[in-house]
Amino acid sequence: MPLTLYAATVPSMLQILGSGKGWLAKAQACDMAESDVLGARLVEDMLPFSYQVKSMAVHSMGAFEGLKRGVFSPDMGEPPATLAALAARLDEAIAYLQALSEDEVEALRDGDMRFEFGERRMPFTVDDFILSFSQPNFYFHATTAYGILRANGVDVGKRDYIGALRIKA
Repeated sequence: MPLTLYAATVPSMLQILGSGKGWLAKAQACDMAESDVLGARLVEDMLPFSYQVKSMAVHSMGAFEGLKRGVFSPDMGEPPATLAALAARLDEAIAYLQALSEDEVEALRDGDMRFEFGERRMPFTVDDFILSFSQPNFYFHATTAYGILRANGVDVGKRDYIGALRIKA
């Protein structure tokens, strides 16, 4: 049986979004001030932790919303201003992805897709958009958020990043 687009994306995004919820809980329990966590960066020219977490929702839930519209533009608005609000944003993305059916995602494969950012326009197939643009961006922002916490002494490790494995029952 061939691997579906749904199977190649949604379950793993749900796995890492769930992990992100765990990182946020550990960040809330650490000794750092919340504003310091939200504004933390790996390097000065990189966007802060709050943006990285917001972008996990943008490149999961937002990507599939874009597939339905046939166009995706990144959310450049301010990220949520508290750890609780970031957790709520991840909850929203989790609920959205859990509500997607495999048939619904597979039905999107026939459409055209376009990335728009300012004057930039990039045409994609649905598969290429999700697999070569949004999925890599999703993992980039998740890894960066995790790395920011780890670099700032929050007690997260590899198991926290990987989260709940989908093991054979």
